[in-house]
Amino acid sequence: MAEAWEKKGVHSMNEIMKFLKENPVFYLATVDGYLPRVRPLGFAMWYNGYLCLAIGKHKAAYKQLLDNTNLEICAANDRGEWLRVQGTANFDNTPEAQAAAFREMPQLADLYNEETGNKLGIVYLDHLSAKLFSMSGTVKELMNY
Repeated sequence: MAEAWEKKGVHSMNEIMKFLKENPVFYLATVDGYLPRVRPLGFAMWYNGYLCLAIGKHKAAYKQLLDNTNLEICAANDRGEWLRVQGTANFDNTPEAQAAAFREMPQLADLYNEETGNKLGIVYLDHLSAKLFSMSGTVKELMNY
C-alpha cells in the first residue's frame, strides 16, 4: 500500500487529509450482516503510510469491520464537493498506534483509558481508492487501488 502512495505521490495523501481536516465530521459506512450502517466519525490520521481511523472497540462499527472489512468514508464541504474513500479495514492494536492517535487528538485519552474501561481500536485502510467529486460533475481521482 505504501508503495502505491509513493507512485501516486504524497500530494494525494495530503489532499485527502486536508479535506478531512477542513471537514472534520465524516461518515463511515460498514456492513452489518447484509444491511448498510452509516455513522459520523471525527478522527483520521496518517500513520505508517496508511489512512487510519480510531473507533472504540466496544462500538458496533468496530465489530462490523471485524466481520466484514469493506468500508467507505464520505466527507462533504459547503462548496458542493465531497470526498469518497473506499478500502478494506486492517487493525493496528499496538501501543504505538494508540499513542499516535492520542497525540493527534488528546481528548481521546479522556474516553479511552483504564478508568472508563473503553479500548481504542486503530483501523487502517488498505486497498485504498479515493475520489473528490463536485456538484458540477467533475471527479478527481486521488488514489485508485
